[in-house]
Amino acid sequence: MNQQRRDRLRDAAIEVLAESGGRGVTHRAVDAAADVPPGTAKNYFPTRDALLAGAAERCVELYHQVPRPQPADRESLAAMLCGLLENVAGPGRSRLLAISELRCEAARKPWLAEMLDEVTAADFATFEDAQRAAGLPVTPARAAAVTLAQHAAIPHLLVGGPRTLIAADLEDLNKFVHDLLDAIYGPSDVIKSSPKSC
Repeated sequence: MNQQRRDRLRDAAIEVLAESGGRGVTHRAVDAAADVPPGTAKNYFPTRDALLAGAAERCVELYHQVPRPQPADRESLAAMLCGLLENVAGPGRSRLLAISELRCEAARKPWLAEMLDEVTAADFATFEDAQRAAGLPVTPARAAAVTLAQHAAIPHLLVGGPRTLIAADLEDLNKFVHDLLDAIYGPSDVIKSSPKSC
């Protein structure tokens, strides 16, 4: 089996999920998005569930490819968290939209929920390690609170509802991240400005 073509089809399935939602995932749609002859996706992924599994598998692979430098202090941790949220509207948008759609499907498909669980669980460990590397007084509850807040912000950033973004203080991601760390770990002794971008 041609791995390069398989990856192309899996990437196409992610784009279809992002653009058309779960209901839009068909072999024909994936063939068109991948610009391959009709029937190609069905040869590699015989069923719709196989297509969803391929997309989920690819999302997991892409998640592990995201660079995650260890922050040296609280400010570099804030910059890392802010950068991850900025990525929601940038290069990561399609993947995150696809994961959101896959999670809806996973609510009714336990096998898919198990695949996606790897990414979510890894995020909790990654963020806890980052907070510890930044020199913060980490506890499991504090680390989890930061991770949950980051996760909760993503769907709102994907939708971009202006009133919601203002209500959640997400129109200024730098301020959001600093306020989050201040709320969980106490105010920093470093005076920070709050520009719109990180």
